[in-house]
Amino acid sequence: MAQNFRQGEILKIAREEGKVVVEDLAARFGVTLQTVRRDLTELCDAGQLTRVYGGAVLASGVVNIGYEDRRSLHAAEKERIGRLCAAAIPQDASLFLNIGTTTEAVARGLLNHRNLMVVTNNLNVANILARNEGCEVIVAGGVLRRADAGLVGDMTMEVVRQFKVDFAVIGASALDEAGDLLDFDVREVRVAQAILAQARRRFLVADRSKFTRTAPVRIASLAEVDTFFTDAAPPAAVRAACAGWATTIAVAGD
Repeated sequence: MAQNFRQGEILKIAREEGKVVVEDLAARFGVTLQTVRRDLTELCDAGQLTRVYGGAVLASGVVNIGYEDRRSLHAAEKERIGRLCAAAIPQDASLFLNIGTTTEAVARGLLNHRNLMVVTNNLNVANILARNEGCEVIVAGGVLRRADAGLVGDMTMEVVRQFKVDFAVIGASALDEAGDLLDFDVREVRVAQAILAQARRRFLVADRSKFTRTAPVRIASLAEVDTFFTDAAPPAAVRAACAGWATTIAVAGD
């Protein structure tokens, strides 16, 4: 992509501040909001930024996007993924749901299920499923990560290891072409690994934006996942690898 001067400056600001806001950029460069939105669209199409409400953030790095921005990013797609994954979970099942805005969408998809037992280290998931009287919710205690209401640490892992459940549903911050699931917080990753180890079937939920992002900590391989729920077909290399691993890819339609 051939960048104009303004787009180069937008990237510089994003690297320095982590996020750019449409109105601020329009005022800074003396251009219209539509011009800035077009710049951001081109930068996002090139995989250099990721759109969030009101602006954009860097597409990858060593620090995750803030929780509120993650929650609004691809929100409709996450809801479709959540419903599709929830439909694959039967009544009378036990499962883990870990930290993430897409696993929260799965929780919303489970509100009409009955006779569930859900173990979670995500307080947002616990609050969502508290509305389902047919669901027993067990919160895996630990250190509270205030930014997103996640619970992490050794205590969380010890609670997780007390269970052997039917399904594990986890999210990830990035997915590379080798089929590795990636995240940012080592403590969160260790809990996710414990969750995968204690489940009979393993589901990944992740929207298409994760195909163009990177993160520094490896959770697992898609080879260790039974079904990958997403909203668009992943890159060809990932599809080929999943076929060899017998990992099913389930794409949520509109």
